This record gives sequence, C-alpha cells and structure tokens, in this order.
Amino acid sequence: MTAPIPRDIPDLPAVPGRPPLQPSPVPATAVVAPYPRPLTAAFRLLTALTAAAGIALELLLGSPSRTLSYFSVQSNALLALVMLVSAHRAWRARRPLPAALTGAALLYAVIAALVYHLLLAHTTPPFAMTEAVTAPPRWHARWTALQILHTAVPTAAVLDWLLLTNPTRLHLRQTATWLLYPLAYLAFSLTRAEFLLPGTPPHYLYPFLDVDQHGYRSVLANALLLGLSFYALAVLLVALDHTRPNPIRRRAKTGFRLQPPVG
Repeated sequence: MTAPIPRDIPDLPAVPGRPPLQPSPVPATAVVAPYPRPLTAAFRLLTALTAAAGIALELLLGSPSRTLSYFSVQSNALLALVMLVSAHRAWRARRPLPAALTGAALLYAVIAALVYHLLLAHTTPPFAMTEAVTAPPRWHARWTALQILHTAVPTAAVLDWLLLTNPTRLHLRQTATWLLYPLAYLAFSLTRAEFLLPGTPPHYLYPFLDVDQHGYRSVLANALLLGLSFYALAVLLVALDHTRPNPIRRRAKTGFRLQPPVG
C-alpha cells in the first residue's frame, strides 16, 4: 500500500491565479480569405500611367540625361513603379508591398510637390526642368508636365494613402531610413555639377543648390534646413497614419469571408 496523498503541501508555494491573456494581433489574412480590389487596382494603375506620362513628356521636351537627374522625375518614377506593383497585388488579392517602401514613395512625391509649389513655382522662370528661360504659359506642354509631376500625381498618392490603404502601417523607425535617398541625391547633384563640361546648361538643377551663386556654405545650410523639414514631414506622416480612421474597415468586414474550420 502507498501512503495517502496529503491534502495540503505547506512546503510548496501557492499556485498563482490564472494569468491574463496578452493581446496578440493576428493578420487578417490568417483568419479571413483575401479578396480582390478592382477599383483600388484601377486607381493605382491610373496613377502609375499618369506619372509615366508626365515623365515621358518631360523627356520629349528636354535632354533625357538632365531630365532624369531631377528629384521630382526620380520620385515620380519610383511612385509609378510602386503603384504598378500595388495595383497588380490588389487585383490578384495578394499581400500589399512593405510599408517602408510605399511610405518612402509617398514621402518623396509629397516632398517634390511641396518644394515646387512653395519654393520654385513663384520664381521666374519657375523650376526650369527643360532649360526654359521664360515662364511656360498655362496649358502649354511644359506647364502640363510640371502640373502632372508636382500636383496630379502627388495628390493621387495622398488620396490612395488616405482612402485605399490600411492605417498604422508606418513606423517612426522608418523615417531616418527614408532620408537616405534625399541625402544621396544631394551628393549626386553636387558631384554631377563638378563633372559637367563648360558651356553646358546650368550645372545645378535647383537654385537653392547652386554653389556658383551661393557658395558651399549657404548651399549646405539650405540642405540642412530642407533635411530637417523633410524629417518633420516624415514624422508627421507617421503620426497621421496612426491617428487617421481606417477607410476600408467597413468594406473589409463585408468583403472578407470567413474560412471554414480546418479539421
């Protein structure tokens, strides 16, 4: 016979109460079936085609090597590629692109728009991307290209972010990484000017980066001021992303269909 099991074991610590369950966010695709979003895909495809059209028009109006050196053209090219891939994923009901990439494309497009409208559009001539010496008249091809790249496409990118993208995907840790491209572009712009042959069009693509006119000290001060402004804009985008309502939550509830239990 074995000894009876005592009811109380004083040497052992008391068993604590049941610990509360910790919240664990689960992706929607783990519990619901994804569904295609044809309207979202169509809007993003139209945005990509619009950006491509603006870049093509600029290439027809000016030197391709000079045109492709502008920040706005490069940012629109990146946005067109991101929108094209995002349209395909929305059409095929696939997982969206990483937020670090889409957020960077959005930030660069907004930067190009703000710099143009706040610093360049009111000068004479305004932002001579095609080496213009006079302000382009309204509805001229040159004016149309500028409006496409600096108004229409950035506006479409912001609308896509506000109305067709889930919030809380951007994070503060991404903001410093997003500034690497503007920093690299500054180095590219200054280096490019040093290697241009004499007699070529103005070496510097933007007036606030013109070393011949302002000197390196003023240009670097302008770059620092712009860099701080870009970082503040990136932080503002992240903050807005975490405070704005979810525009597709209702559509997701009606559009997703629960998967049957397995097993």
